[in-house]
Amino acid sequence: MYSSEALQALKTKAPFVPELAIVLGSGLGAFAESAAAQAGRSLPFTELPGFPAPTVAGHGGKLVFCEVEGRKVVLQAGRFHFYEGHPMPLVVAPMRLYGRLGVKAVLLTNAAGALNPAFSVGELMALSDHINFFGTNPLIGPNVEPGPRFPDMSAIYDPAFRTHLQACAQRLGQTLREGVYLGLTGPSYETPAEIRAFRTLGADAVGMSTVPEAIVARHEGMRVAGISCLCNMAAGILPQPLTHKEVLEAGAAAASRFEALVRAFVKDLPL
Repeated sequence: MYSSEALQALKTKAPFVPELAIVLGSGLGAFAESAAAQAGRSLPFTELPGFPAPTVAGHGGKLVFCEVEGRKVVLQAGRFHFYEGHPMPLVVAPMRLYGRLGVKAVLLTNAAGALNPAFSVGELMALSDHINFFGTNPLIGPNVEPGPRFPDMSAIYDPAFRTHLQACAQRLGQTLREGVYLGLTGPSYETPAEIRAFRTLGADAVGMSTVPEAIVARHEGMRVAGISCLCNMAAGILPQPLTHKEVLEAGAAAASRFEALVRAFVKDLPL
């Protein structure tokens, strides 16, 4: 959980202050492994006071401080999920630490189910907005200064970052979808009736993370971008059950395209 002890430990162990933090979602951790192999400094979550080891397959549970395309970056391999039983302050603790460390921006990635029938499994989607269905807000409680008590969320996913992502995808010859992400607690997958309701609300993809992190990152004054790897079609769209194995396999299949896009995004990022 965010604490002065965790912050002090991070400041002591981090080899530099990163410009950018990148959170790697389910099945996307290969990027962190390749970066760590190239002289990156790995810091397990468990070396930070109050941080437990992840319990979900596909989440490595470490921070990798490294250079990506000449920029100082911290890669977060894995995250703390609300559905694991963690309190919300722990779910968003990494965002608090990055903000206090001096990180300027964060790229949040996740594995998501596609609701939009025009989208396909394996495609990437830039987040244009989100819908919070967690039933709570990570800012509930005493305000964490110096963030504002009522932060504006009208452009939570930075428009300039989205434009940059689209330009990078175009140069790479990739199709990058853009849409609204709906965040739920999980851990059960959604019912077909819920998916129909979420489509009516305007959601294009659904997942179990990202939304609390994005809110707190903005509260900390960091700029935010988001990418979903569309790892399955949501319940009821195809006549088949949903499994986490399918999510991990789709994430692995998209890993090379995802890494290429992230590297291009980092290289000329307009910070």
